[in-house]
Amino acid sequence: MTMSRRCAETLLDLVEVKLSCIEIYDREDKREVALLQTARQELLAISGRGGEVLSMDSGKRVSAVAC
Repeated sequence: MTMSRRCAETLLDLVEVKLSCIEIYDREDKREVALLQTARQELLAISGRGGEVLSMDSGKRVSAVAC
């Protein structure tokens, strides 16, 4: 199943809103921020807006444009 660029951009907006509102009080909050940042990077790659993503194969950061 594929995701449309419009859907990815909508989800990206929601992730960015959540990231801007979250306050870190404990480790669980810190984990959630890390997860949201990863989701943001992946959605940036899907939407074609650029950014870096972590390659699942090598574990190295790669340009989202190259994905």
